[in-house]
Amino acid sequence: MLALITFVFCSACLYHAPKNKLGEQGEMMKVNFFVTCLCDVVKSNVAKKTVLLLEQLGCEVLFPKDQGCCGQPSLNSGYIESSKPAMKSLIRAFEGNEYPIVTPAGSCAAAVKKYPEYLASEPEWAARAQAVSDRLFELTQFLVNELKVENVGAKLPGRGVYHPSCSLIRKLGVREEPLKLLGNVEGLELVPIKNQETCCGFGGTFSIKMSEISGEMVKEKATNITAVTPDYLIGADVSCLMNIAGRLSREGKTVKVLHIVDVLMSNIVDSLTVEVN
Repeated sequence: MLALITFVFCSACLYHAPKNKLGEQGEMMKVNFFVTCLCDVVKSNVAKKTVLLLEQLGCEVLFPKDQGCCGQPSLNSGYIESSKPAMKSLIRAFEGNEYPIVTPAGSCAAAVKKYPEYLASEPEWAARAQAVSDRLFELTQFLVNELKVENVGAKLPGRGVYHPSCSLIRKLGVREEPLKLLGNVEGLELVPIKNQETCCGFGGTFSIKMSEISGEMVKEKATNITAVTPDYLIGADVSCLMNIAGRLSREGKTVKVLHIVDVLMSNIVDSLTVEVN
């Protein structure tokens, strides 16, 4: 993960963001960036563009270098005790300051939000987990509710379907924030679909343990998406987007799958395509 952090730092320097007086006494607001495993290994451009967007909005982005996996895969499988070392390690990584923590992955944010519950038998750690949890925000939640930003000046012509992931709407209560941001993207028409809030069938290890059920769920989701002939499928959870994108690809569909940060940065940085090996 350190390799990505170093690369993001360098990539961010390519874009000179306007200074926005978001902090006290005109200082730039400092935020911690929680990269997550998927954004580190699979979707590094989502991480890079998140940093660039935050900087464009006047934030100084910090990278606690000791951050690692939040333990979500094992937590979702019920291995709470064996996940505690990973949980405690992540807590320690973000205790170095009291600035907000921002992540572009709703499912990872939701996992960390449950740390106090998982660590309830260890009061000291539960309190430390709560302190970190209280500072943690999913990206769109942070933009709309903390920075009070609903229009970032993005432009993307075409028809788009927004997929509200289970982690955002059911676990984090983030429902309207992505829609407010997308509603202000110039040229983008959001198109509703049948059963829009139905799960895509990923569910972490559910897609492996219950692969047949998961396959039918994503098949239905893909059918409902393609029925309205969109140009784009947009979401705020990388894992869900990968799941749906896989199904669309197997069906030979040409719908372009985008993380919401790709859309929000569509008129700002279109050329940042270098991948981290």
